[in-house]
Amino acid sequence: MTEAVLVTGVAVATAAGRGAEASLAAVLAGRPTFAEVRRFDCGASRTRAAATLPDARSLAAELREAVDTACRDGGLGAADLAETPLLLAAGTGTTLRRADRAGDTAGAAGLATRLAERCGLAGAARAYTAACVAGSSALAEAASMIAYGRLERAVVAGGFLVDADHQALFDAGRALADDGQVRPFSRGRRGMLLGDGIAAVVLESATAAGRRAATARGRLAGWGRAGDAYHVCQPDPAGAGLARAITRALSRAGVAGGQIDYVNANGTGTSYADAAEAAALRVALADHADAVPVSSTKSVHGHALEASGVVEFVITVLALGAGRLPVNAGFVAPDDDCRLDGVVRAPARAELRHALSLNFAFGGANSALVVSAA
Repeated sequence: MTEAVLVTGVAVATAAGRGAEASLAAVLAGRPTFAEVRRFDCGASRTRAAATLPDARSLAAELREAVDTACRDGGLGAADLAETPLLLAAGTGTTLRRADRAGDTAGAAGLATRLAERCGLAGAARAYTAACVAGSSALAEAASMIAYGRLERAVVAGGFLVDADHQALFDAGRALADDGQVRPFSRGRRGMLLGDGIAAVVLESATAAGRRAATARGRLAGWGRAGDAYHVCQPDPAGAGLARAITRALSRAGVAGGQIDYVNANGTGTSYADAAEAAALRVALADHADAVPVSSTKSVHGHALEASGVVEFVITVLALGAGRLPVNAGFVAPDDDCRLDGVVRAPARAELRHALSLNFAFGGANSALVVSAA
């Protein structure tokens, strides 16, 4: 018998601001946060836009605030923290090298260890750097350990701050939208844009949460991962790997495809990726793919790379709790390659029971999380 995995504490910061309310308000209104980058010189870049926190500190400082906030939100005391490990999703770009010079960390693993120490968490810490599924992989592994009794509780955090290296890399690859907007699943979409993303979540077994009389914000009901290795950069046009990940997540959650009330899609706004994701949803959800509301919150807060899975999971939990659907910002007109029921304006409040949060990454890595109401 497995344990239910509850979400008992959350924290998130994006270019919309610090605090769950700021990011939730932005995605529910479909209010993009992209602007010209001021953090560094973009030089001769084709695209100079990103979604950045104007007063961002070091990655280590932002993550510490997020972890502390999530733990307070979850009502964890010092004794609880000392028994709780940290799973961290973070990259290895300019932001970490800058932290190295400040003596804060030595790569993602060092950052995880130092962060756990500073936040009073258990000494054992894990770091995940598997590109854009790092955050969802950390969530899936924490949930698995809790569900099968290896842990009672874990803190999962993810962090990315837009840096010169990544901005230049994606700009050189012509992946960034040169019109300054992300338009997932829309005709005329021109690419992705990067965005700051810092988030943390407390995952806990129902037994442990009940013992503390903790309030659950939601449940991580199912998770699935699959690889397709179709191409080093491009996804499988048929969406086969992502469809398998979705099917496995639904099976683990005991939820039928027709019971999904919302999909927070990977939705980067790139031509190939959006079409492949739409194909995957049609395979995994069959006829329900025509009816389920779909949006990508990256259209508001940008792509947080390794941190995306945690940021978007937290936002999905918050949206279910609010009974509101995030808006797919930037949408212009339907595209025949990815016809879905996109959320293009703020809908009325609804009863939302189950949602999917999807991520995939270069190299054919795919992940799906089933998020359920508390």
